[in-house]
This record gives sequence, C-alpha cells and structure tokens, in this order.
Amino acid sequence: MFWDQRVETMERAALAALQLRQLQDTVRRCSEHVAFYRQKCAEAGVRPEQIRTLEDVHRLPFTTSADLRAQYPDGLVAVDRQYLARLHTSSGTTGKPKAIFFSRGDVDRAAELIARCLLMTGVRRGDVLQNMMTYGLFTGALVMHYGAEKVGLLVIPAGPGNSERQLLLMRDFSTTVFHATPSYALYFADFLERKGVDPRRDLALRKAYVGAEPHTEETRAKIEQALGIDAYNSYGLSEMNGPGVAFECEQKRGMHLWEDHFLMEIIDPVSGTPQPEGERGELVLTSLTREAMPLLRYRTRDITSIIPEPCACGRTHRRIERITGRSDDMLIVRGVNFYPQQIEQVLMKVPGVGRNYLVTLRGLDEMTVQVEFTEAGFDGQVDHLVRLQNQITEKLRAEILVKPKVELVPPGSLPVSEGKARRVIDQRVL
Repeated sequence: MFWDQRVETMERAALAALQLRQLQDTVRRCSEHVAFYRQKCAEAGVRPEQIRTLEDVHRLPFTTSADLRAQYPDGLVAVDRQYLARLHTSSGTTGKPKAIFFSRGDVDRAAELIARCLLMTGVRRGDVLQNMMTYGLFTGALVMHYGAEKVGLLVIPAGPGNSERQLLLMRDFSTTVFHATPSYALYFADFLERKGVDPRRDLALRKAYVGAEPHTEETRAKIEQALGIDAYNSYGLSEMNGPGVAFECEQKRGMHLWEDHFLMEIIDPVSGTPQPEGERGELVLTSLTREAMPLLRYRTRDITSIIPEPCACGRTHRRIERITGRSDDMLIVRGVNFYPQQIEQVLMKVPGVGRNYLVTLRGLDEMTVQVEFTEAGFDGQVDHLVRLQNQITEKLRAEILVKPKVELVPPGSLPVSEGKARRVIDQRVL
C-alpha cells in the first residue's frame, strides 16, 4: 500500500527534474534570506543562476554541525519569525545546541513522510502504536506521533523507560506496533523475559520501528527473535526533519530515502570528494522542501552507501545501506581504526551473550568490553564462562584487529539508558 503512489513510483527522469527545480529554488532562497549562505556561496564563487544541473550541487559549500552551533539561535532561519511553528534541538551534542526550526508546512511534510514510511511497512488504520521515544526537544517522538495519526493509528505517547508501565499499556490497549531505540527494545525484551511474559502469546505486538542509534543487522535479529516481531530500520536526523528521512519497506533490503524532499550525496569523509554509487562514505543531504530552515549539503557524518539497484517493492526512490557508524565515532586503538558497531556485530552473533554491552577505553590504549551473559546460556560452571570469554576475545580480535579485555557480567548489571545508549566510554589520556 502507498501513501502517494504517484510520487513514490515516479520515473527517475521526472524525479531528477523535480529535484533540480527544488534545488534551484532552495539555493535562491538561501542566498536571498540567509546571510550565512549568502557569504558562503560568495566565497565559493557560486551564484543561484549557476545551478543548472544536479551535479552543480558540488559547487555549493558544505554545512556542518559546527556551522549550526555557530549560527545559534536563529542565524540559519530563512523566513520571518511569524511563520515559525516549532523549535527542536538536535540530540547528542554538548555545549551549545543546534536549534532546528519548522514552519507549519515543514511540520506537515515531516508527518507526511512518516505516513509514507508506516504504510510501506504494512501498518493500517486500526493498528495501535506505542511511542517509546523521548518527547520534547528531540524530534524522534513528535514527528512519528504526527505521522502515525495521519495514517489513522491509535497513538499511545508513552515516552521512554518505566517498563512496568509500558507492559501495562501494551496489555490494556493491545499495542501492535512500537517505536523505540534498539538498545531499549533489547532491554525491554530482557524485562519481559524476567517477568515471564511471552510476547508471542501474551501481547499483540507485530512490528517495531527502531532508530536514533546506529545498530547492526545482528541486533535487529535479536530484537525480532526475542519479541516475535518484524523490526524496521528508521533513519533520520533533526537537521532534516527528524525520523522518516529514510525507511525500510517490507523487503528490508536498505532504506528508501525520500528523494523528492532530500538530495543525497556520498562523499569521502576526509577529502570531501564525491563517491560513485555503491561506494561507502559519508552521507551528505540537501533539504529540498524545508521552508523555515533549509540546509545546503549538510554533512551528516553518517557512513553508508547508495544501493543502485531498483527495489522489488516498486518504489523508485533509491535506498541507502544500514548506517555502519559515524565518521566522528571511529575509534583508534593501538593505531587500528574501527567502529563500535563492529564490536556489536560480533557480540550479537555469539550464543550465550546477552543484549547489553559497554566498551571502556582507559590509560594509553587499554580497551575493556563488558558484556552480559544470558541466564539460559549459563550452566553454573565457571569453566563455561571462561570458554565463552575466550571465544568472544578471539572473535573480536579477528574483527577489529585489536585484542580487548573481555569481562562477562550478570544479566541486568550494565546501565541502561532511556534515550540513546552510551556504548563507549573513552577515559584515555591522549
């Protein structure tokens, strides 16, 4: 089922023509109404009338997180204040935040994109969505909430944490779908197990939307197996509307990025040069329809690649691969570069390993990986834990080329965040 089949299955040539018109309009508005972009474009030697093809986007300057913080609170707003409808700030930053403004039209378009996403995963009017994301300045919960209401779902604005209440709501109102971070979804699965609740037998859950944190295919498999549901990968960022920038369809083979709203590029994260389709690099997005705060060539820092092949679902908007990490999250230990998601990928494959882990870096380059074991996988023999510990150590060394210290800890002993999980604590003296 489609939210707007005409747009979602648009011929590629027509979609490219639409993008070019939108890009030209966006560059013109940025140049006329945002002093920051007027100056940046002048420094780059590019004028709005010089944007004649989609490839000309490479002539435009990048926008970075540092730029958004430097322009705080409203230096990137492109409309009069009377037309601003909502303010969000992006999550995960320290110090000065990044303020993201929405017009009334921006709010409606963000909700429409979520409506597209939900319908293409198979939810329908009559489904009940329990929204377990944080409400407030973070975009994740509110944008999903508005989109689900557009589809006609009953929305329960539960917010994060308080698993006893989450379970009560699921039972009393027959929740069929939930929206949460992958780390909380795993924690909630553990909670149900400890309570003796079988989600297949005792709950009406069918689907979950997990996002706000990069996670691996192995983590998705753990969520699906533990809860007996289909879990769909959601990608978004506050700077580009929040959730619903890209989303999996029922094929679960990459996330469709809505190209009538966003122009995407993949660049080399070091040199900034464009990468060909299929090559992995940093995702760069230009907003094509945002009124209040359009952004040109925003460097997301998220590492992915474009899938060039068409999708079996019939949608023509290209897909991106699962986010494997952020360029600024890369760890360098003993001269070796790797991403935290590589550690997660290994841990989630090992039988007897639980659903929570923590990486701590200390001293000059000492790395400790704490991971919970499962009660079901522990027979009470210390030798069993020693073998499991050695197995994990060797698998991690083979994957990341660094031998960490592995500590197995009892289920439920590692901290759980109600928001985004903190998987890495870096206490090194560098």
